[in-house]
Amino acid sequence: MNTINVDLHCDLLYYLLSPASVIDDKELGCSLPYLKEGNVKLQVTAIYAGTGKDSTHYGLEQSRLFSELTQNENFFLFSNQSYKKPENSGKIGILASIENASSFCDEKESLDSGFKKLETIIENTGKVLYIGITHHLENRFGGGNYADTGLKDDGKVLIDYISDRKIAVDLAHTSDQLAYDILNYIDQKNYSVPVLASHSNYRAVCENNRNLPDELAKEVIKRKGLIGLNFIKDYIDPDHSEKLYEHIRYGLELGGENSIAYGADYFYYKDHPDTSRHPFFFTGHSDASVYPMINEEIKEKFSPELAGKISHKNALDFIESIV
Repeated sequence: MNTINVDLHCDLLYYLLSPASVIDDKELGCSLPYLKEGNVKLQVTAIYAGTGKDSTHYGLEQSRLFSELTQNENFFLFSNQSYKKPENSGKIGILASIENASSFCDEKESLDSGFKKLETIIENTGKVLYIGITHHLENRFGGGNYADTGLKDDGKVLIDYISDRKIAVDLAHTSDQLAYDILNYIDQKNYSVPVLASHSNYRAVCENNRNLPDELAKEVIKRKGLIGLNFIKDYIDPDHSEKLYEHIRYGLELGGENSIAYGADYFYYKDHPDTSRHPFFFTGHSDASVYPMINEEIKEKFSPELAGKISHKNALDFIESIV
């Protein structure tokens, strides 16, 4: 039997906002046929909205779409128990995450109102695995990866709010300063908030703000978090697909054997305005069907044990530790 695979991040729900969307669209790397072919047992699906007008409308709508997916015959709401049930053997488990807190709280509404929307999202999805409080830009909570701003007062209140909710904080789209501030605030308050970088690589291997500097990667590893390998070529190396394995090797050098996972970041990019980045993925990393092939490469270049950890064991251990 093929090794099962777990992926920490995709934008399936955002794609499904389009009235013309279909779950088996092969222009989408995380569409149903590819997930099945890649033996993906858990796909974490992000609820994403850009900071601005109607952000919470899009966030709530995606939470409803997630709820509908759990009723689809091809999917089930993932837990460390449900994925072992015989009736789910041919299905794909899903969990929700939030990418940008603007998805539940816009820039002008009260935090109380925003937190009520967060509760609605949690109710609709059954479980939110992690929250990334920013995206590329700055919002009321802090600075994104194209900003220098750290943790704002509203961001502190948000961390207070989720501190006993068994929801992890995602550092994949933070500014470096925000990431440091989040970790420091968690420590100052003595919170047991889990952390991860759901879809980020290593800046020392590929210079990009979306990748983790060594100090942050070491902090995630020290806190028994996860670092999800991002398959977008700009975060691997724009010209060399094999550098994916250099990111793995570097993560191991930092002590991340039990932290490295998959966070491919599959999304529908055909309408992305920056056509110079098309295609966003190398051919060998283009959709979820490639996981068995990549697992074999990891077995050969490293070890079968590491392939098992990266493909699913590290992620499942992390989820079990916080649920």
